[in-house]
Amino acid sequence: MATSRTPVADDLELLDAYSQAVIHAVDIAGPAVVKIDIERAGGSGVIFTPDGFILTNSHVVDRAAKMTAILPDGRSMRADLVGQDPDTDLAVIRVNDPDNAAFPWATLGDSRIIRPGQIAIAIGNPYGFQHSITAGIISALGRSLRSRSGRLMDDIIQTDAALNPGNSGGPLVNTRGEVVGINTAMILPAQGLCFAIASNTVRFVASRLMRDGAIRRGHIGVAGQNVPIPRAIARAHRFAVSSGVLVASVEPDSPAAAAGVLDGDVIVAFGGAAIAAVDDLHRRLTDEQIGTPVILTVLRGLERRHITIVPRESVKAEPSKP
Repeated sequence: MATSRTPVADDLELLDAYSQAVIHAVDIAGPAVVKIDIERAGGSGVIFTPDGFILTNSHVVDRAAKMTAILPDGRSMRADLVGQDPDTDLAVIRVNDPDNAAFPWATLGDSRIIRPGQIAIAIGNPYGFQHSITAGIISALGRSLRSRSGRLMDDIIQTDAALNPGNSGGPLVNTRGEVVGINTAMILPAQGLCFAIASNTVRFVASRLMRDGAIRRGHIGVAGQNVPIPRAIARAHRFAVSSGVLVASVEPDSPAAAAGVLDGDVIVAFGGAAIAAVDDLHRRLTDEQIGTPVILTVLRGLERRHITIVPRESVKAEPSKP
């Protein structure tokens, strides 16, 4: 005769399945997670190629004269900087095995297919406690977070998997052991508000850092601030935005100066895309725009003007100079 299952038995099976999912993910990704030691502090990283390329945060390795990567198997070796991008808080470093042995490495997953409520596992070295595991869920997707350089980072993953100082640069993985994010920040003293850079952003930035050592971005040479546009003027010109970027100053010998942009102009579009804030302009100034003429739409007084401008490569990304 069939017997009914008890709620306690069902709960235990669910808990066991959850535990096994976390253990499985750690078994797959854990061997690739390293502890990064530098003179003043440290952090975490994850090997993502068999020849020793490691992902971490820019703020972990910035200005480090010497870096050491310690693997879970106890191996310790010098790490060299390949490139970093403070605007996305990502960096790539590399270790070399003297015996040319392949390193354990983790796979980058597709962050477009993750969903809120999905299990998220963080692996890292909080406060130097090597190879610590925390688990939670994906709390939200598509958050924005201000980087230390001042630029806005988009497509940020929010998680309640606990992060602490030292977790920075470590992976956030799914139950398949795929890296879906690189842990970057937590909000203190709040609890359960932690953030990771989405893996699709990581994949793009890492490929450019490995190729060029840096991310190339466009620069037009204005200092700007967000301002509202009076409703009557926005309606008269059929603007898609109710705010824009007021040009507070134009750098001499800059693309903006050469194009005839003036102090007091309000930028409302770039290449046909609406510009409501400085961050919108930053997002448009990609490497694809460098050296390519583009139409800048500005409000000058009550008149709308279209100005052809040719962005140059930015030597140093500065939030006040898009």
